[in-house]
Amino acid sequence: MATTSKLQTLTAQLPDWVRDWLEVIVPAVQILLIVLAAWILQRTLRRLMRRAAARYQLPDELLVPVNGLLRWLTIGGAVLLVLERLGVSATVLWTAFTGFATVGAVAFFAAWSVLSNLFCALLILTVRPYRIGDYIEVLDTAEKPGAKGRVVDINLLYTTLEDHAAAAHGGAWLQIPNALVFQRVVRRFQGVPPPPPPAAPAHTAQATATTPAAPAPQLPGPFNTP
Repeated sequence: MATTSKLQTLTAQLPDWVRDWLEVIVPAVQILLIVLAAWILQRTLRRLMRRAAARYQLPDELLVPVNGLLRWLTIGGAVLLVLERLGVSATVLWTAFTGFATVGAVAFFAAWSVLSNLFCALLILTVRPYRIGDYIEVLDTAEKPGAKGRVVDINLLYTTLEDHAAAAHGGAWLQIPNALVFQRVVRRFQGVPPPPPPAAPAHTAQATATTPAAPAPQLPGPFNTP
């Protein structure tokens, strides 16, 4: 009550033209303070993430999406506060939020394959089962050969390998979805893997196939005694 009376006393002492614009000035000042607080919070979080990345040696591929997520969360919170200051009711905000959440859930299930690659990319960049420059082989099983090569790039969707088998023929790239890495056996080599065995010439394989087999030796018996 004392605070309200003091505010009324101060308002009565203001000039008439100030009192006419008071309903506009106060929300405008509040909106400016909200924007300023959101800007300071975003810069503080970015600085903390930069220090954490330098201390724990986090890669830039992980730092960029995390900074983007924090930025959009800060902007979303600031927008909600600004709308509240402008007189938008909480019921309208909640209805809009639930509608966006429903659309987001449908889009999440529709784009599950892409989102799974994004999530697996974050796991690869944090857990680090392999790094850029390592030689790996992605196998269906431990017995069958798979995609083998040197890791040259890890992005949010694919892990790119330089094909080890085609390195002598000009090179080729293998793009493996990140989600597939966690569904297969990954063999990580300590150094450079041995080169693949050369393929047998066609005429040699054909000659081997057409060469008649040697007759089986006959063992002496009662019916084939010379």
